[in-house]
Amino acid sequence: MTAQERRSSISLALIFALRMLGLFLVLPVFALEARKYPGGDDPALIGLAMGIYGLTQALLQLPLGMASDRFGRKRVIVLGLLVFAAGSLMAAQADSLTGLLVGRALQGAGAVSAAVTALLADQTRDGVRTKAMALVGGSIGLMFAVALVAAPPLAEHFGLSGLFTLTCALALAGVAVVLWVVPAESPRHADAPHGRLADVWRHADLLRLNLGVFVLHTVQLSMWVAVPTLLVQAGLPKSEHWHIYLPAVVLSFAMMGGLFSLERAGHLRAALLSSIALVLLVQVGLGLVTAQVAPQGLWWLGGLLFLFFCGFNALEASQPSLVSRTAPAAVRGAALGTYNTLQSLGLFAGGALGGALVRWGGPSSLFVVTSLLCAAWLALAWGMRPVARQGGHGH
Repeated sequence: MTAQERRSSISLALIFALRMLGLFLVLPVFALEARKYPGGDDPALIGLAMGIYGLTQALLQLPLGMASDRFGRKRVIVLGLLVFAAGSLMAAQADSLTGLLVGRALQGAGAVSAAVTALLADQTRDGVRTKAMALVGGSIGLMFAVALVAAPPLAEHFGLSGLFTLTCALALAGVAVVLWVVPAESPRHADAPHGRLADVWRHADLLRLNLGVFVLHTVQLSMWVAVPTLLVQAGLPKSEHWHIYLPAVVLSFAMMGGLFSLERAGHLRAALLSSIALVLLVQVGLGLVTAQVAPQGLWWLGGLLFLFFCGFNALEASQPSLVSRTAPAAVRGAALGTYNTLQSLGLFAGGALGGALVRWGGPSSLFVVTSLLCAAWLALAWGMRPVARQGGHGH
């Protein structure tokens, strides 16, 4: 990477990290803390307050991604972070579960993932873009691990209101990073060609990548409906689950070098297919655990989760990189907006699907369905064309 590419990658990863840390700190304790608010005796309303963020984010990723194509990335990112901060502040001041729900919905309206990813794609060459995307993915994974450890003691001392106040402060810090640390973007001209949304939706390989991220996040969230129970059954109390998650996440980052080697050799399609196969293997393995065909020991479960995070991290790095390379430059923001919309919808679908399957057929039926989804995804992705290696700057 050049010095400017390193600065772009690190500063934009920092924006993701600041925003996602605030979100992740709330998630492990939200359901318990929300019961203390008026209206908190309604589990359905608690679930809606948790999930409404993903729904409003899904609705606005594409419009804000398209706006970044037309009006500039940094302008849209700053606006989105300010909306996210306003939603966090509203949630911090809420005195009822309905107030929390409105604050969470406003948080989701600050949907800047597509604009940030598009700016990163603009400021990096194709040959190093997966490494840059991996830095973003790694920052998100690391914040998830930090939040699992930090959320319970912080919630005990400051309450849910304090966590939302911290989230607001982190978002405002992100605005400062955009304004004063992220390198300037190329000026946009009014007569610059604007692509059409149809160019994104009709593109076969972009369609494969969009359906792929939907399946990945549907499977990811569905898994976590059953995995905590499996860990408890294996003898690990809920308060100590981070003893498994944290090493699995951190060690999986160390395996990312293999992905970069494949990219440098021009084998990013092979890396994508291998990572999908790895996630499929984990779903089959977890299915064997729940069917009591495979052992339920912690070492076995820890190994499966390590393999999952290896595949997940590689896909989180390679898929947005492939979207940014595959999409015409004039619709890069729209393409990444579509991609992030499907990602958010996958999270929404995963929670609903996982809960329904465990309720109706138990964890075994859940992992049968996730295995079938991954197998269908692998078959769909197999037809993807190899991405041409390009050395030029992605402007």
